[in-house]
Amino acid sequence: MKMSEIIGKSAAQLADLLLNLRKEQMNLRFQKAAGQLANPNRWRDVRKAVARLKTAQTQLVKKEVK
Repeated sequence: MKMSEIIGKSAAQLADLLLNLRKEQMNLRFQKAAGQLANPNRWRDVRKAVARLKTAQTQLVKKEVK
């Protein structure tokens, strides 16, 4: 997920996306522990997407405060 796709979404949409990515991250963690992780690059992509969403949430909060 690119930052350009994230910008412009509401706080509720960001929270929903973050929840879904966290669930996927948990499932990937279980697959990795079981040795069944088919695409190891997906692990990195999910981590980076979570970071982008959290950054967007912070920016949105700072924008609302001003």
